[in-house]
Amino acid sequence: MQFAGINALMQEAAATPAYGEIHAQISQVQTKTTKTNKPYLEITLADAATSFTLKIWDNSPWYSACAALKPLDGIAARALWTKGAYGMEAADLDIRPLTPEEEQNLFTGNPELRQQQETCYRGILTLAESMQDPRLRLLCLTFLRQFEKPFRRAAAARGYHHARRGGLVEHIYGMMHCADAIAGAYPHLNRDLLLAGCLFHDCGKLWENNYGEHDFVMPYNELGELLGHITIGIELINTLYRQLVAQNETEWNTLVPGNDQVRLHLLHLIAAHHGELAFGSPVPPKTPEAIALHYIDNLDAKLEMFRNAYTTSEQLAPRIQQKKAPLPGNVVHPLPKIDLPEK
Repeated sequence: MQFAGINALMQEAAATPAYGEIHAQISQVQTKTTKTNKPYLEITLADAATSFTLKIWDNSPWYSACAALKPLDGIAARALWTKGAYGMEAADLDIRPLTPEEEQNLFTGNPELRQQQETCYRGILTLAESMQDPRLRLLCLTFLRQFEKPFRRAAAARGYHHARRGGLVEHIYGMMHCADAIAGAYPHLNRDLLLAGCLFHDCGKLWENNYGEHDFVMPYNELGELLGHITIGIELINTLYRQLVAQNETEWNTLVPGNDQVRLHLLHLIAAHHGELAFGSPVPPKTPEAIALHYIDNLDAKLEMFRNAYTTSEQLAPRIQQKKAPLPGNVVHPLPKIDLPEK
């Protein structure tokens, strides 16, 4: 059988050995030595959703074949997979190169993930188009038009949540969907501003947390290291907004609130979304929309961490999984929704 992805493989192999094929890209091949000075390989395999590291010992019959693998190679790996003390393990391993069609499908994710991310992106567009303020609506749609490809590739983080190719789109849609509901419950909130803040709060991650067009490698770069995504995002949106104001000056100069006030409040949302100075924001939230954005961001991230922990962390007891940082403790499976009998 062919597993839908690495996540599906790890879930299957966690309970019992599972035989089948996965499609993945080689992210890294390292030669290391054991305590007894014997060589072994650590090979990191990645797909659009996640990655894992496979150890190949020097006495393995496929050691030489694996040693010939290079970063960015696309492979189909068929084996009897188990989850052991050293992570994922493979027996009876057979490796072949991916076909061009298989490689293209690998970068866009399995059909379920592709559909999920497409739905998220279309949802973002729909919410952006629904904004009443023409300045914020045009700003959002211009950003999505100019930066669609890198936006749809970027991850929301490097490790804790939505840390996968396309993860930023999932995170942003979850936040905008939540913000739309919260704005309905609290009508005094500026819905357009809050939605725009959700879209742009992490836009600097297009440079800090992005992948190449044809790989699953998220490189570090000087811009991301020296400025960080908050500063990059402020600079990007400040520049883009000013350009749009200059192009629409006659039409927009009569709008209330004024152009500069809208710009300032939007930039504050980007600056304050981490919530505290200790967490990297240059200022704490000082408006209702800023505090709402901070909690929406935190909520969406934490719920994703729970979903991830349920499928990847070790089971300690029925319905209890081992703690996974940065969650505060072991995670317990949620209470199922009631299933009432049909009348």
